[in-house]
This record gives sequence, structure tokens and C-alpha cells, in this order.
Amino acid sequence: MTELDNSSRPLIAQSWQRVAMSGLFPGASVDAAAIEEVDRRSRLMVAATPVLDEMAGELEGTGFAVLLADRNARLVDLRYGERQLQPKLEKVGTVAGRRFLEETTGTNSIATAFELRRGLAVRGEEHYIEALKKFSCYGQPVVNPVTRRVEGVLDITCLSEDDSPLLAPFVIRAARQIGERLLEESRQAELRIFRSFQDATVRARTRPVIAIGDDILLANTAAVQILEPADHALLRALAVEAPLDREITHDVQLSAGRLLTASVLRIPGSGAALFTFGAEPTARATTLPPGPSAPIGSVLITGEPGTGRTTTARAAAADETSAWFDAAQVAECGSRRWSEQVRSRLAEPGCVVLEAVDLLPSSLARRTAEDLRAARARVIVTSAPLDDLPPEHAALVSHCAKRIELAPLRHRRPEIPALVNKMLADLGAATQVRFTPAALEALAGQQWTGNLRELHTAVRAAAAVRSVGDITVGDLPEQWRGRMTRPLTALEQAERDAIVKALKDVGGNKKAAALQLGISRTTLYRAIRLYGII
Repeated sequence: MTELDNSSRPLIAQSWQRVAMSGLFPGASVDAAAIEEVDRRSRLMVAATPVLDEMAGELEGTGFAVLLADRNARLVDLRYGERQLQPKLEKVGTVAGRRFLEETTGTNSIATAFELRRGLAVRGEEHYIEALKKFSCYGQPVVNPVTRRVEGVLDITCLSEDDSPLLAPFVIRAARQIGERLLEESRQAELRIFRSFQDATVRARTRPVIAIGDDILLANTAAVQILEPADHALLRALAVEAPLDREITHDVQLSAGRLLTASVLRIPGSGAALFTFGAEPTARATTLPPGPSAPIGSVLITGEPGTGRTTTARAAAADETSAWFDAAQVAECGSRRWSEQVRSRLAEPGCVVLEAVDLLPSSLARRTAEDLRAARARVIVTSAPLDDLPPEHAALVSHCAKRIELAPLRHRRPEIPALVNKMLADLGAATQVRFTPAALEALAGQQWTGNLRELHTAVRAAAAVRSVGDITVGDLPEQWRGRMTRPLTALEQAERDAIVKALKDVGGNKKAAALQLGISRTTLYRAIRLYGII
């Protein structure tokens, strides 16, 4: 591994230590990280564009590039004084949409400035990644004057031989100008939100309308009457997932239990979204059989542990007299006895529920599959997701004509406020306590590997701490309040799920998982840290 010279500045040395601990190697490729969508109508872009235009004019014909990263360390704008510099920077991954974090790109003036929340020059050999050592750069955070939040980092980069001591004051001045424009743009953004809200309320007449952003919430009288504070977390999660360029429609389950249709539209340049609620959606087929009148037939219920497979099986069995057999009981009673009992009940009319068949030994799974062919009883089977089943178990569940797939809780984030309220009601605490919007957003930011079962544990523990009043973030057990991150996008969640599955398939061997995924180990280590994979 490359060694840092002892004379290097402490801030650089400390950054190298952080990067090394993350598992990144000096020879890693910076361009391995995914390229994400860029919102060119964001408040930062609107505020920064005139300043970047001015900088580009001043640097025209020079060997300097100006880079702007947003609050997620994602490059959103790049300007070049000379076009010859562009391919050199692109070769090391400097393209719009790529995130520059220390765990993925090492020590540099964007990632490290984000980490330190202060301006920083990184010159030549001070870069951790070998491919970046030919460059020198200076990064300065762009700070919102009102909130004091870092909205991005402005960076100027050049080849090491073109380094100049004038870089720092030049970038500091420009970053301050962007911050000042952000202040004015915040006022303009609030005005755009207010006008969009007014226009929507006129069009909607008596229907509920709400505009919601990071620091603003507007609601008409109809919205106030149906929305609870707990619903704010749900709406913010839906706003994050809404596309930038078109209006979409969602069926929204409110915390009070009411189901409504809502159109969602991002308000350009504001960071906010507009919700217009309509009537309750028309009835449609549900994933659960409606009860005794449901058609007779075998049912397969799949999902990760804790997603509610047993509850769904009870609903599917409805009022039928049913015999329940859990694969976990095989270890206690033995394969032969378990198999004989199941075969006996399958031969009679009625309902038989086979739980967690993915836990059956392979030989017993084959034997049970044969018994299902001659079954007279209606069969309900619960199992792990189909993609996780070995061939013998896949053959067993293939006998089920109807399938119900239960999504993991991390794919159901907008439902979390309503689920929490229902769990409070089941605990008999709904009238004594409530979760604050901040606490609900903290819960929505978790990965919930234990799904509904884990969420119920968190709710029960918080309710035990606070028996009356508001449950705040501080009342949550520590393991569920320490990872308050923004909700993952659908692409990021899919990436995380693929990595978790690959690690599970190879027994946690990171080298084998990287090979299976077709990515470098460095990229895998970056994703493990980024997504909080344990």
C-alpha cells in the first residue's frame, strides 16, 4: 500500500486513515460507482448556475475545471477551461451523477471537504487513489446561510503542474456567492411552492391538497381534516420517490386507516412536492382470499421471515377448520412422524397449513411434494421467497395454484406510519401515546431485516419507555435511531438487496460475493458501508 509522507498535513493523514479503514485500496477504480440521476432544476443548481457561468468565463482557455457536488456528494455540474482536461477527468470517474465519498473515491477535495465540513486543498500525492495523484484540487462547502446546512461542495481541479495558490480564495468567493444566491433562491422557492399550492387548491376545489418539503408544509382545510402528523413521514417518503419530470398517482394508506388516491407532482427548483387527494380507489382484487366465499384451491405464501406469512395464512384459511404443521417441528418429532401426520390430514377434506417448508430436509421436501399430488384437503403453504428455494423445495411449492408474495418491509416504507399506529392499537397504547413525525421518519430510514416482527419489537420497546405523550427519536431503542438516513431510491434498494443476497449465497465471503456480482471488492466494500450492511 502507498505510504503517506510523514510531513503531510494532519487533516490529510486522518483522511487516509478513515479511507483505509473503509476497505478502499489505493489502486481502486473511481469509476466503479453507479451514476445517479441529477436534478438540474434543484435549488442548488438554480442558485449556482449564474456563478458557474461566471467562473467558466474567467477560466476559459486555462487548464482548470470547476465541479459542483450536491448535498449527497453527487456531481451535478462540470465546467472545463480547456476541453483537453475533460477526457482526463472522465477517465478517473469525474462525470455528472457520480458520488464522491471517501469510502469510494478516497481522499480528495470533494469527499474530504464533505467529511470535514470545511474547505480543503488536496495536492498530487496527497490523494489516496493512485489515479488521482496527477491532479490538484481545492474544495469549499456551499453553506445555506439560514439553516447552516451544507448544500454541496464547489471544487476547482487542475493537473498538478498547473496548481496555483490563488485557487483557494477564488473558490471561497464563488462558494459564498452561491450561498447568498441560495438565500434568495429559498425565498423564490417558497414563493413557487406557495403559488403551486394556491393553483392546486383552486383546481381541486374541496379536495385535500398539501405541499411538503424539507422545511415547509402547506395544507388546505380539507387536508388538515384527514391528515395526522404521522402522515408527514409517509408523504415525504413518497415525495423522494416521485420522478422529476411527470405527475404520478399513488394509493395512499393514511395513519387513520383511510385509503385515498393521490397525485404527486414535484415542484421544480423547490425540493418540495405537491399532493392532491382524490376519492377512495375503486375496489380491486386483493392479495388475500376474501374469506369463505373464496374459490377452493391451494395457496402459496412467500416472503422473508417476519413479513407476516403466518398472519396471511390465517387470513387465507379464514373460518375453515385447519390443521397446522410447522417445518420447525421436524427436529422435535422426527421426519417420519411429521410426514405421517401430514399425509394423514392431506387425505381428508378440510384445510392443511404447512409452515416454513423451506426449512424441511431435502428428502422430506420430496416426500411431501409427492403427498400433495394426491391431497384431498385444501393446502396453504408458507415459504421463503421462490428465488431462495433449492430444487426440491421449489418442486414442492409448485403444486400451489395461487401465489401471494409478501414484500419485505424495506420495500413498504410509505406504509410504516400506518403499521406503527396499528401496532400501537394492538398494544392498547394508541390513545395514550403517538410517534412524532421525526420518530416515524427515523423508523422509515431503517433496513428492517426482521421485517414486521422487528418493527413490532421497536414499537413495543418505545411504548414501554413512554407510556403517555409523544414518542420522540430519543425514546427509540438505540439500534433503531442511529441510522437516520434518507430513504433509498428504488435503484439503491435493488443494489442493496442484490449484495445482501450474494453475501448470503457465499456465506459472507466478500471476495466470492464480489465475483458473483461482477464487481470489484473495493466497490463491494463501498456498498457495504454505504448501505449499512452488517
